[in-house]
Amino acid sequence: MDIENLLVTGGCGFIGSNFIRHLLAKTGFRGRIINADSLTYAGNPENLSGVKDEFPERYLFRKADICDAPLLQELFAEYRIDAVCHFAAESHVDRSIKRPDSFIQTNIIGTFNLLEAARARGGGFRLFHHISTDEVYGSLGPVGHFTEETPYRPNSPYSASKASSDHLVRAYHETYGLPTTLSNCSNNYGPCQFPEKLIPLMILNALEGKPLPVYGDGRNVRDWLYVTDHCEAIWTIMMEGRRGETYNIGGQAEMENIAIVEMICDLVDELAPAAAGGFRRRLITYVPDRPGHDRRYAIDFSKLHGELGWSPGESFASGLRKTIRWYLANRAWSDRIRSGEYQSWIREQYGQ
Repeated sequence: MDIENLLVTGGCGFIGSNFIRHLLAKTGFRGRIINADSLTYAGNPENLSGVKDEFPERYLFRKADICDAPLLQELFAEYRIDAVCHFAAESHVDRSIKRPDSFIQTNIIGTFNLLEAARARGGGFRLFHHISTDEVYGSLGPVGHFTEETPYRPNSPYSASKASSDHLVRAYHETYGLPTTLSNCSNNYGPCQFPEKLIPLMILNALEGKPLPVYGDGRNVRDWLYVTDHCEAIWTIMMEGRRGETYNIGGQAEMENIAIVEMICDLVDELAPAAAGGFRRRLITYVPDRPGHDRRYAIDFSKLHGELGWSPGESFASGLRKTIRWYLANRAWSDRIRSGEYQSWIREQYGQ
């Protein structure tokens, strides 16, 4: 399938920016990427520093909110969008518990607006790929894995909003014949992840000698997927996946939260020994569990592997080491984001 003008929503975010870099530099894609991002707290143009200079004819950025339906219609017409890779979403569970309204607007209404804009393109539209999460399936017991046939049982406002958007995508394929693919992935980690997430938060707190807060007993289990592996899987699905189908993407890396935190402590001790001495594990602090905290997620991606031949390339150990090295080499990036200086710069560069 040839794509001439690909709209990537949320392309300044963690996964979106890694996907854009991967697509332009490491695949056979020769079309143009239009990156539409509203630049909320987690969207950072610095994640794509140098991309416009390296690919001046093949990359452009537009500040755009997917909740603005008329603006989306303009973008689709102006750039003759023939495919969408939809990352844009509110994604942090803790934030969804405190402010669910923004999750409903962005994840449900925003996705609806994009689907309508794609449908309006008619026969010129090639593919709508929607990125979702394993959290839509709810919580697993000590055994078993999520498959594409697992019933949806979301337990947080975030996962409920993503489940709703998944159903919209499927319905637009079934009702209107819109060419779609959908992927549900496990927890991502890697370069450029916003510091509120577990792995970057623990890395940065460990470097600064701050407490490492662990929810509950720390035994909650997640499957972890290195972001570049995720990007490769997405592009494989977009190019080769069956239209109307869902594919699970997993990292073959089930880990208890406490084990991850301990690994981070040990690797930070190795790569950046504390000036005052001592081991970072002493910073681990157990805190009250959050409401609706799912106990275990685990992904079965045998459909993706069997049909399309994809498997993750990074082990959790190798991916985590690469991630910690990236944060060590990019302290100015994380300091800028956490200081509030970043949002002031966004207002100066792009307006409200």
